[in-house]
Amino acid sequence: MILDRFRIDGQVAVVTGAGRGLGAAIAVAFAEAGADVVIAARTEDQLDEVAERVAAVGRQAHAVPADLRDPDATAALAAVAVEEFDRLDIVVNNVGGALPSPLLDTTPAALSEAFGFNVANAHALVRAAVPLMLDSAGGGSIVNITSAMGRLPGRAFAAYGTAKAALAHYTRLAAADLSPRVRVNAIAPGAILTSALEVVAGNAAMRAELEDKTPLHTLGEPEDIAAAALYLASPAGKYITGKVLEVDGGLITPNLAIPLPDL
Repeated sequence: MILDRFRIDGQVAVVTGAGRGLGAAIAVAFAEAGADVVIAARTEDQLDEVAERVAAVGRQAHAVPADLRDPDATAALAAVAVEEFDRLDIVVNNVGGALPSPLLDTTPAALSEAFGFNVANAHALVRAAVPLMLDSAGGGSIVNITSAMGRLPGRAFAAYGTAKAALAHYTRLAAADLSPRVRVNAIAPGAILTSALEVVAGNAAMRAELEDKTPLHTLGEPEDIAAAALYLASPAGKYITGKVLEVDGGLITPNLAIPLPDL
């Protein structure tokens, strides 16, 4: 049965930024497909809610409240997976972000911070996870969450877009180094209905603009990204590595312009 290829029964995944939004949806999807999960984020109450959803489908979640801006805290999640569940098969680097800012207001420190949070942080977990994947499971799969803004030019996204573009290419480079036993892929979401988009999507005019400028004329849902993550992490995606899957409604230009004046 082709659907069996999407099962990850008995596997163990680490999902960062899993208290809400994309990370929560991915963690629950993995549980529905048969995996136990280590979930990490800053807010313990949110993690507890996700853990309850995981338990409701018959799997286990180990919640780790942590400030994942700290690469050491992020890297430590790999060992937690093995300590709690005796193996590690899948890593999802979902935590990240950076606030929009005009280019000339973006300091070198802000650019460095964005790179650290989005790229160096993911690398810290990859370095910690891969030896444990090889020892406990013989291999594994890594999924990095980038962004459509890592390839689309839009004003005010110098820090965020540059960092996400770097994470996309890091994905390709890591895949080359870690083949054939560890696959590394990425997902580049477009406008997804998470709390991060509430301010925009809650405004009727702005939401209409987002939808109108998206070829599919709708916004994405967290489950759209979760389905893509499951595909890449499961045996269904076993012949894929070093690729960035664009789950963005068909975007070829940004679908919401930040109104910055010309110089």
